[in-house]
Amino acid sequence: MQLRFYTTLICTLFFVISSQAQLGGVKKIFTKQDTLRGSEGEYRKNWNVTHYDITVQPDITNKTITGVNRMHFYDEGAKLMQIDLQQPLILDSVKDDDGNKFSYTREGNVYWLMYRDTSSNVAYKIQAGIRTLNFYYHGKPKEAVRAPWDGGWIWKKDKNNNPFVSVACQGLGASVWYPCKDMQSDKPDSGATLQIIVPDSLMGIGNGKLVKKVALNNGFTKYVWQVKNSINNYNIIPYIGKFVNFNEKYAGLKGNLDLDYWVLEYNIEKAKKQFTDVPKMMQAFEYWFGPYPFYEDGYKIVEAPHLGMEHQSAIAYGNGYKKGYLGSDLSGTGVGLKWDFIIVHESGHEWFANNICTNDIADMWVHEGFTAYSETLFTEYHFGKEEANKYIQGLRKNINNDVNIIGPYGVNEEGSGDMYYKGSNMLHTIRQIANNDDLFREMLNEMNKKFHSNTVTTKEIEEFIGTKLNLNLTSIFNQYLRSTNIPTLEYKIVRKKLKYRWSNVVDNFLMPIKLSVNNEENIITPGTSWNYIKIKKGMTASSVTINKNYYYNLILTKK
Repeated sequence: MQLRFYTTLICTLFFVISSQAQLGGVKKIFTKQDTLRGSEGEYRKNWNVTHYDITVQPDITNKTITGVNRMHFYDEGAKLMQIDLQQPLILDSVKDDDGNKFSYTREGNVYWLMYRDTSSNVAYKIQAGIRTLNFYYHGKPKEAVRAPWDGGWIWKKDKNNNPFVSVACQGLGASVWYPCKDMQSDKPDSGATLQIIVPDSLMGIGNGKLVKKVALNNGFTKYVWQVKNSINNYNIIPYIGKFVNFNEKYAGLKGNLDLDYWVLEYNIEKAKKQFTDVPKMMQAFEYWFGPYPFYEDGYKIVEAPHLGMEHQSAIAYGNGYKKGYLGSDLSGTGVGLKWDFIIVHESGHEWFANNICTNDIADMWVHEGFTAYSETLFTEYHFGKEEANKYIQGLRKNINNDVNIIGPYGVNEEGSGDMYYKGSNMLHTIRQIANNDDLFREMLNEMNKKFHSNTVTTKEIEEFIGTKLNLNLTSIFNQYLRSTNIPTLEYKIVRKKLKYRWSNVVDNFLMPIKLSVNNEENIITPGTSWNYIKIKKGMTASSVTINKNYYYNLILTKK
């Protein structure tokens, strides 16, 4: 996901605050348009998208586009269909392959397509099953002001004054640039085809693999890319510019994986040096999460006119060929400067967001919490557990605890940006509770296998983790996902007793925690009432060390 961090300064780097993070105490009033966009309403049912075949031709000078989305879907008796296309784009016509036209009306960002309109003779000829409709459209799409946080088309130029164009639309929605069923829970089952028509002097790069390049003999060339795996709408993205390519093979868990890199021609030497982090990333993530999910589509990085995004099999890269996050370390520990943040973070999304996707963006912590934790797991794999622990503990200063991580359902609204680093610290805490790194790794592997290319809910993920680790984690998830309170461990030493209890916790909070008394490790299970363990006479608070890998506050209370 686009990097919505909610800190203001890290070292000398200013971080832009997401346009979708302004929840802090102000209750948003949702509209009918929000509900249409964010829920599976009546007219999104009875039809399931199987494949998008999108052709787009941008007019770079005028910042307009024309296109057609040839949408294949399984029809289960749909009558009125909700088709999403955001203003100011205009739907010109809808036809089937026999040339029959379908009528429609517009309501804001939604077109109501009269698919089985009883006033039409065509309607009575439509049989259930695999159907195809062609949606022709044009217009001047929303332009991104601060991509990737503020989504839309990005019309820039490279340093040689050549066009450098792309799209970023997560959250805002793919309907900002093509007509579709704009919801995460209906990914096209058989992938997508993206046909990009550009001037002969430029290249069009898309997701998946290049099927063909067609010279149109009119000053334009068409590049046809195909994705075989199911893919999120917002991940289908064109990149347009003066690109050059280099590639390599990675010997992965499922055989040789194509690694391709498309960069601006004057950055190729920088890229060859910087992208050595890619095989390292792949090695670490296949260890922790299982095989890269999209071997058939390959993996590639495409230089982008914005910071970065997890576009499936075509990661957007704009980190300036620097280590860390634009040359800075989000953890403030120095550990984050050992690797390229965008390569690691956005690639982690191939497993969490692109492979395992949530039905509703209210549950986006599943994407962002696991992916943010992938940074720690990458660090551990290549630099050791001590450095990894230092990194994730350092990230805690970026947590705001402003609103709950899980947002409101059915209105296309995320929860708190804490889904990144509070989410990752929750997972690190659960790992400590499990107290079995092998089992924890096995859980991550099996999760990606069980939910491969599926959409999920928070409940499904919670139940899977709890069952696999054989733990009751209900109160842990409630505390960190549905509350803004940080668990507080209060302790004191009274005579020969170390007394302790939890405060600032949800009902029935249950979290065992490791502590050491004079280097002797104990596992205690505090409640909300004082409990104790016996210690030797004369021991003081300085004799007690509480494990810092749990996310909690610690208070030494007075006697």
